Amino acid sequence: MTSTASPAIRRAPAALVSYLPGLVLLAVIGLIGKWAQGELKALGAATHTALPDIEYVLWAILLGAIIRNTVGLHRVFRPGVGTYELWLKIGIVLLGARFLIGDVLRLGGVSLVLVFIDIAVATGIVLLLGRWLRLRGKLTSLLAMGTAICGVSAIIAGRGAIDADEEDSGYAIAAILALGAIALLTFPLIGHGLALSDTEYGVWVGLAVDNTAETTAAGALYSPAAQDVAVLVKNTRNALIGFVVLLYALYWSSRGQARAVGSGFAARADFVWQRFPKFVLGYLAVSALATAGLFSKVEITSLGNLSRWAFLLTFAGVGLNFNLREMRRTGFRPLVVGALALAVVAVTALGEVLFTSRVLDLL
Repeated sequence: MTSTASPAIRRAPAALVSYLPGLVLLAVIGLIGKWAQGELKALGAATHTALPDIEYVLWAILLGAIIRNTVGLHRVFRPGVGTYELWLKIGIVLLGARFLIGDVLRLGGVSLVLVFIDIAVATGIVLLLGRWLRLRGKLTSLLAMGTAICGVSAIIAGRGAIDADEEDSGYAIAAILALGAIALLTFPLIGHGLALSDTEYGVWVGLAVDNTAETTAAGALYSPAAQDVAVLVKNTRNALIGFVVLLYALYWSSRGQARAVGSGFAARADFVWQRFPKFVLGYLAVSALATAGLFSKVEITSLGNLSRWAFLLTFAGVGLNFNLREMRRTGFRPLVVGALALAVVAVTALGEVLFTSRVLDLL
């Protein structure tokens, strides 16, 4: 009998199988990270030595980065490794169960005001530095979007909207990824050095760290509570991506260097919706269900555990996508612009957080 299934349906099993090697690699790296954390703790206890408690997050990222920059990532692993952003979004959605809508609205409302300040600061400093170092206009715009909103996701969304070329987007992405690695290593140390509370640190990281993955990891390196707050604040930033990209698209189209967006409200609303991160809605939906009391304490704990498993794959993927060779190709100027912008935004955001928390008592 002749099969009537379409070619796409017949190819589906093979396509799914192609993801397995990469998924297994993500899981193995993540589990090794968990094992390394436990072993270091056990060694400290056995030898009565005050060894540092290095979270599995950092172990997984470091191991992934070592693999990527030594033996490399064989093409058989790439489809599965490329799913790490999907696991990030799943983990974030599940975290919504740990925040009631009232908390989301309160903390999200305060952070929204701080986000607008940071967007203005980040955009201004990147545009000034880009002009000073004579970067191409669209490269500067991509760096500004990545620094102000949500890192690589904003750059990818902005690339098509302003008709930027692959070289500019590659430079911008490499710079943002390098800065994410710097933030991972420095923010937890600074937070502990300043004795920031979990909420203060989480808000600061959510405001200042560019990529969602690195924000989540930097929060987790401090504490689970700090991670929850960092993700909530970062989602507030992420929700503005469509509006910010729209402004840049209108600017470049007005100069005849990008496609026209459309003059009607419906066209611009559709533009914003197409670039809106839909997982933020999932996060809010799960939070609403938790607020309505549809989850028991056991179920909320289970959802939290599932989110940690999703992040286990995510952090391994972050390391496996950290390519030093690509970053060396960008040259120093995009990295200098991004680094100075990160430093200014980090200091500004920290000042905002401390003032809001310790003077206004709103956090």
